[in-house]
Formats: sequence, C-alpha cells, structure tokens
Amino acid sequence: MDIIGNGVDIVENKRIKNSLKIKGFVNRVFTQNEIYKSKNLNNKTNYFAKRFAAKEAFVKALGEGFRNNINFKDIDITKDKKGRPFINISNNIKKFLKKKLKLNKYKIFLSLSDEKKHSIAYVIINKKND
Repeated sequence: MDIIGNGVDIVENKRIKNSLKIKGFVNRVFTQNEIYKSKNLNNKTNYFAKRFAAKEAFVKALGEGFRNNINFKDIDITKDKKGRPFINISNNIKKFLKKKLKLNKYKIFLSLSDEKKHSIAYVIINKKND
C-alpha cells in the first residue's frame, strides 16, 4: 500500500465546549449518526472535539481542506464493535477520490486521543494495490 496522504489536527477542548453552545454548530458540523451516539454521553465536549479534529485531519490528508464541495458532514466518525475509530465518507468524497486522486481502492486509518485540555486525531489514506 502506498500512502496518498496524512493529516493531523489538535483541538483545544475548551474551544469546542464553547462552540457547542452556539446555535446550529452541532447540526452544521456533525452527522446525524455522530449526534445520535452522543446522546447518552457525559463528556460531550471531548467526544465532539475528537470528531472535529478527525474531520480536519482527514481533509488535510486529502490535501484539499474544506473546498470543492467537501464539508464536515461528508465525514462521519464512528467506531467498530471493539471501539476502534474509523471514518465513513460520503459519496461526494468517494467521487472526489476517484476523479481527482484517481483512487478506486483505498484504506483510511484513524487514530484519536484526548486529554483534559486537548483532543488530537491522525489520519492516513493508503492506496490499495490490486
């Protein structure tokens, strides 16, 4: 597998805590799946901060940022049954990967971590060789 891109982002949790108070922020940035899974959590700040960092790290790995019709809700951060985080991407991003980066087969790796003051995410996009 060849590395196509990597990205990292660190977020101050206090910034996200303040943003969560802004009307419309959660619905503008996070998917319905992410919002639903936050309902029963005590620490929503770190939950959303890690996901915010992951979305930022992902677009950095793409080499695009939030341009070319790519937005926060195109990126859904979830976890598997063992708790390992992973990224689901929209058809919009799949088309981008195919058209702009000539990728049909790829693997996205995600690592998340948080502490009291900060949350961090690291993303690697690998091209799968046939």
